[in-house]
Amino acid sequence: MMKIIGIDPGLAGTGIGVVQGQGMDIEEYSFGSISTDAKDALPTRLNLIYSKANSFLEQQRPDLVVIEDIYSLEKYPGSGIMLGKVTGVLLLAAFNAGATIKEVAVREVKKIISGNGSADKYQVERSVRHLLNHDGPIRPFHASDALGLALTGLYRYGKQ
Repeated sequence: MMKIIGIDPGLAGTGIGVVQGQGMDIEEYSFGSISTDAKDALPTRLNLIYSKANSFLEQQRPDLVVIEDIYSLEKYPGSGIMLGKVTGVLLLAAFNAGATIKEVAVREVKKIISGNGSADKYQVERSVRHLLNHDGPIRPFHASDALGLALTGLYRYGKQ
């Protein structure tokens, strides 16, 4: 059995999803998010994300951490740079926790989870809910995205 943690980076909200299972069988799962206050300075927010992620990863000791790869935001390059900063501290936290790390493109996750690489957040959330037999919506969306990353890790890399 493998424990895989999916992380959906975001400055305001970073989603965390944990899946334990083997093959297509899911034994346990949980989800949540790390939120930061927009009024705080950027270094303070990044430190909060790093500290909470690092502590959680060290406590959980996952076999694999799957982080959403940074995608190009041609219209909003500033957002892409900010996402890169958040992803950087998350990669560092996973590395410091001794985890194996995979970065996976969001289109790949959408394709694996919903069958549609262009699925919207609602489609991904419904697909994740269906795969986990979870009653009710999974919120925030960052958490359902993180579960999608964890499931992708299990399905794609669970045999390694």
